[in-house]
Amino acid sequence: MKCPLIINGAGGRMGATLVRLAQSDSELTLAGVVEPSSRAQGLEGLGCPFGKSLGEVLKTVKGAVVIDFTSPEASLGTARLAAETGTAAVIGTTGFTPEQLDELRAAARQAPLFWAPNMSVGINTLLAVLPELVKKLGPAYDLEIMEIHHNKKKDAPSGTALKLGECLAEARGWELREKACCCREGIIGERPREEIGLQTLRGGDVVGDHTIYFFGPGERIEVTHRAHSRETFAQGALRAAKWLKDQKPGKLYSMADMLRV
Repeated sequence: MKCPLIINGAGGRMGATLVRLAQSDSELTLAGVVEPSSRAQGLEGLGCPFGKSLGEVLKTVKGAVVIDFTSPEASLGTARLAAETGTAAVIGTTGFTPEQLDELRAAARQAPLFWAPNMSVGINTLLAVLPELVKKLGPAYDLEIMEIHHNKKKDAPSGTALKLGECLAEARGWELREKACCCREGIIGERPREEIGLQTLRGGDVVGDHTIYFFGPGERIEVTHRAHSRETFAQGALRAAKWLKDQKPGKLYSMADMLRV
């Protein structure tokens, strides 16, 4: 049976990619699209229900999985509505505060919810292997992360960089919020041993580059992931939607749950 989808934010860059790929996927049905902004032109001609709010579309489309790559506030609205209606939802939005993530987790007790700051299979496989690299190299290696994104990205550091930082910190037995350094300027003194640097570059149309540096005595290791297209994230989200339709409420699912890594 095909998995019906509702794309929230269908007129945005990511939403348009999701719509195009969903239409060409034999295992999916584009069941509805939502776009409240002026970018809605052309969406009414897709041959499926269109609305300016998710609630409007959910009144006519039942049993679909919602995919949402919008903004933290809008995605929280999606999660609340999903919890109220028992609708499954895949969320790929970044920039959530810790309190907002707690609200997502609470909503996941009422409906199947999936959240990942990066839907790339490559990034999530990297998250699975990085802890072993940290442990084998030992405490003599300084840990740094550099991320590069297009000039339209609104949050910094990226959600992926923060997730990578949390992965490194956990492998060292640290809390990232206590060890992260997102800015260096002026006479800062020697680098603390217990620190993880997260540096941000913005420019052009870069989809997403993330490099993890291990600076050791006499050598360094660089591990880089580059996303060449938004399709990387869209395909991951579509795969998550197919998987999520068979899951039950109770926890906020992640790529690790789907990939079992």
